[in-house]
Amino acid sequence: MKNVQWLNQSRRQKAYVSILGTTQLHLRNPYIVAWWSAAFPGFGHLLLSKYLRGFALFIWEFVINTQSHLNQAIVYSFTGKFDKAKEVIDHRWLLLYIPVYVFAIWDSYRTTIDTNKIYLAANREDADFQSFVIHPLEINYLDKRNPRIAVFWTLFMPGLGQLYIHRIGVSFFLLIWWIALVYLSHFLEAVHLLVSGDIGKSTAILSKEWFLFMPSVYGFAIYDAYVNTVENNKLFEDEQRHFLQKNFQHPSFKMPAARRE
Repeated sequence: MKNVQWLNQSRRQKAYVSILGTTQLHLRNPYIVAWWSAAFPGFGHLLLSKYLRGFALFIWEFVINTQSHLNQAIVYSFTGKFDKAKEVIDHRWLLLYIPVYVFAIWDSYRTTIDTNKIYLAANREDADFQSFVIHPLEINYLDKRNPRIAVFWTLFMPGLGQLYIHRIGVSFFLLIWWIALVYLSHFLEAVHLLVSGDIGKSTAILSKEWFLFMPSVYGFAIYDAYVNTVENNKLFEDEQRHFLQKNFQHPSFKMPAARRE
């Protein structure tokens, strides 16, 4: 009897809904995930919902990059000041940077291929999963949300789009780091001076070392909010379909094949 019950249980679920968010498996392009890891170590793993690994690599990037003065060297290189770039770079830290950077790209690519295979197996099993959770601290549930609204709020502040779709952990992580980057780079002060017409002072006050982190974080926040909103909508439709089939569709009913034009 125990063996029969074990055989009837599904080995894999496509999604897990908790008070902190909805974690799900879906097909991803390994090259896109690897590209985000190359843009900023940790981003590829966050797309895969590998949060602990993603947060660790994200923080590692900040620590090693700032200690090696890599961004400063990049700024000097882009402006043709190669001698200053050589002077400012700290090779002791830079040599620590390279192996982990390559690992982040390789591991995100490898993990994407593995999770795609797991998704196909889980999709075939089509196991039930909880679509609603209520807790004294939070409520989370599957529903349809607008990807454009997620992008709209992210444009104002990275992390708000994730908060809209209930990706609490990633949302707070992005919000905290974005505030830190804006403050350390003097970005808002530079914008204020630029609008006031003081271009020279605006350029001087802007910390290029910290500013170079911002485009990657900003772009990732937009992409992550949009993609996860779309995938959450698909998951909502899939869960509804599964529920209706299980509870209302007659066992002998056969879904007609779609007509090909």
